[in-house]
Amino acid sequence: MKRQQRFRNPLGLVGLRRPRERVPRQAARTAVLAEDGSVFLLRSDNSEVGVHWTMPGGGLDPSETPREGAVRELREETGWTDLEPGPLLCTWEHDFTWHGTPVRQHEHIYVTRGPRRGPVGDVSAVHAVDRILDWRWWTPSDLAAPDADALWPPRLPELLAMVRSGDWNVDGSDAGAVHLGYIPNSSPEH
Repeated sequence: MKRQQRFRNPLGLVGLRRPRERVPRQAARTAVLAEDGSVFLLRSDNSEVGVHWTMPGGGLDPSETPREGAVRELREETGWTDLEPGPLLCTWEHDFTWHGTPVRQHEHIYVTRGPRRGPVGDVSAVHAVDRILDWRWWTPSDLAAPDADALWPPRLPELLAMVRSGDWNVDGSDAGAVHLGYIPNSSPEH
């Protein structure tokens, strides 16, 4: 049985309502690593989880595979047309609110190598719609800092350290992917 919550309507009457169901959403992202081991991240703001840093990516279009979605999202959010997602790094699920709709998002995160540079062309409209506030390259020490900003997924520093070590996915297939499962949100700090 679903847990019910008390609420007060505009007339001051107290009643019960069911929590809003989360809509399943499929998404894909690409971790772009530079030669020096740094990773390109976007700073985003979300009404439910607050400000966080994540890789370029987002929801899949109907009939789009995760890899196709990762390519499209990387191009839309960075303007980079010369990079393709490499092997699957990990999958994970998390909750957040997307344009007013509570979602449970299942993400495929791919990894690739690329030059250290900024977005190309005018990506400001996409950034505005997706509430992307900024971008930067994070070094391994930036990621490991105890006072680092929130990262999606939270285990990103550990996953990228595994890639940089050279012991991960030596054959280039998706078989080495880490499946993180569902990770609940921690409270945003405002």
